[in-house]
Amino acid sequence: MRKTKVGRLFLATCLGSFFFLILYFQNSSRSVVALAGTRRNFTGKSRRSPLQMLYGNDQLEHSAVQASLLGRRHLLEEVCRSYTRKRRVLTPEDLRHLVVDDEHGLLYCYVPKVACTNWKRVLMVLTGKGRYREPLAIPANEAHVPGNLRTLSEYSAAEINRRLRSYLKFIFVREPFERLVSAYRNKFTRSYNTAFHKRYGTKIVQRHRVNPKARSLERGDDVSFEEFVYYLVDPRTQREEPFNEHWERVHSLCHPCLIHYDVVGKYETLAQDSQYVLKLAGVDSMVRFPTSGKTTRTTGDMAAKYFQNISPFYQKKLFNLYRMDFLLFNYSTPAYLKLR
Repeated sequence: MRKTKVGRLFLATCLGSFFFLILYFQNSSRSVVALAGTRRNFTGKSRRSPLQMLYGNDQLEHSAVQASLLGRRHLLEEVCRSYTRKRRVLTPEDLRHLVVDDEHGLLYCYVPKVACTNWKRVLMVLTGKGRYREPLAIPANEAHVPGNLRTLSEYSAAEINRRLRSYLKFIFVREPFERLVSAYRNKFTRSYNTAFHKRYGTKIVQRHRVNPKARSLERGDDVSFEEFVYYLVDPRTQREEPFNEHWERVHSLCHPCLIHYDVVGKYETLAQDSQYVLKLAGVDSMVRFPTSGKTTRTTGDMAAKYFQNISPFYQKKLFNLYRMDFLLFNYSTPAYLKLR
């Protein structure tokens, strides 16, 4: 009987390790600083970790940027407490979007359509051991090649927990519907995105267009924004497979109520927030975050035009789908929506 119990215990332990379930408790800032040791920069000199820089009051002057980021973090924690009933364990699948920089003690959760290409470029410079020197010299497609950057899901449970406790964890977010319209414009209105047209466009046309033409069924390259919205709110969509990362909700990609993010940057204040993170990491003199020269960036006014033809019924269904992102990151309900 004793051997049977021991055997069962051993089997349970092995299964637990195999499924790699990580229970991560949010830490107070003081306990995190105690775990974060000094690091060495490229010159071999020791320096304080980004967490020590963030939580050590003597390290950075109290600025408007710092106060704004602190407010965002506190609001995020408050919303999480109000809307999260049960905690659960993190799985490797939850950690695929967390990019690791072991050299500088950084964990970055990338969110598509929120300057993630440029942040990946910056991290390739920081982790490339001199291979890359200028972020914009790295082709955009190379920044997204699997294997160029390590993600937290690749580590053991003990290594994951150590990094979650002692590394600076940061995320960049964006007004949810501006991000959604940006994803639609990029993936469904650009002729070169044939993979998305085939993968998603053909299915959308088949399900949500009355009397579709054979060409549209075959190519899927003329999906309207209304049809895209119908696809998103259709219960069959998520029953069949998870949302694509480009329109998945931020809280489902980065799990901000399970992972304690030290910095919540915003697309609306991208330059100053990015500079602040680089300063915390002690690399602001080594690399600069690329400034965007885009003139076609999706704005709130542009998003409003796309929603003009969406009925109040579907506006409300879509808002409910993305509601937690609005709440968690303190975005107001868009004035152009007709929810009443």
